[in-house]
Amino acid sequence: MQNDPEESRFAGLAPVEPQPAMSEEAQPKPVRGMPFGWFWPVAIGAAVALVLRLIFSSAPGKPYSAMLASFVYFVPAVCGAVTVYMAERIERRNWWYYIWAPWVATSLFVGGTLLVFIEGLICAIVIVPLFATMGSVGGLAMGIVCRVTNWPKQAIYSFAMLPLVLGAIEPQLPNPDRFSNTSRALFIAAPAERVWHELNAASDIHPAEVGDAWAYRIGVPMPVSGVTVDTPEGRVRQVQWQKNVHFEEVITEWEPNRLLKWRFRFSPDSFPAGALDDHVMIGGQYFDLRDATYTLTPRDGGTELRVAVSWRLSTSFNWYADRVMHLLLDDASENILRFYKARSEATATAATAG
Repeated sequence: MQNDPEESRFAGLAPVEPQPAMSEEAQPKPVRGMPFGWFWPVAIGAAVALVLRLIFSSAPGKPYSAMLASFVYFVPAVCGAVTVYMAERIERRNWWYYIWAPWVATSLFVGGTLLVFIEGLICAIVIVPLFATMGSVGGLAMGIVCRVTNWPKQAIYSFAMLPLVLGAIEPQLPNPDRFSNTSRALFIAAPAERVWHELNAASDIHPAEVGDAWAYRIGVPMPVSGVTVDTPEGRVRQVQWQKNVHFEEVITEWEPNRLLKWRFRFSPDSFPAGALDDHVMIGGQYFDLRDATYTLTPRDGGTELRVAVSWRLSTSFNWYADRVMHLLLDDASENILRFYKARSEATATAATAG
């Protein structure tokens, strides 16, 4: 009987001897990275962004101002891109890393600007969400480059140069103006006459009366007084805030116990140095309060007080700045209405008891 060809082919092969297991000492060990290796990519990304922030330190309206779109959009994107590039040099990262690591890097960057006194607390807090978003955009873009191309180094150099090139030419382009307003109302258990008096004679305002508004929590000086006086040009409401801030509210409509409207007027010395962040100065190039209107409507048992405030924004990121202003001024309007409610009801109760 003939042998099976398959059997003949394998018959001459010697049996494979089992290999002895390697001892634990002989097994190759993984190469250890730098201590805190996870931290270095985000630290380098934040450091690069901080250097760019030092470059973008010019006065408003000048090349390399921190209010330019080339800074606000592209510097955090560079921060995220550098973070991902440095991380990819160590090992391949997943898509989620491209998103969250730039959040850490941009937050570290903003914290660094506070530590070296480049940025004020107000700007730092309100800009973090936008910076984190743009950081993720830069991180994702760099992640794609690292995955599908062979030139990540050239790409990161291009990323870093983009804000520098745009920052030199962007000031030649005018910023668009955006006008917005907000309105809030509150019922006050006091007659209109009492509310009207408080509107025109708000003195000795204590922090506990207004301090829970978000604007004041992040560093905007709190009001101290707001008193209407007669002047040669007409009635003017003179306002004092903390940190020696002072300005005027020129009354344009006056209907006792019914309507009070004014336009804001700021002078060059209204905001002493350090009272507000320089590039969010009220009445400045980028932001201005325009006017405010208080309407008093009699209701059963009291008065409805409504406040309407309007403002102007002139930035290259009005879409974002306007949302921030709505958030802060909506809250501030509700806060000031509660202040007038508390004072009016307290004095009305005292008058009744007397």
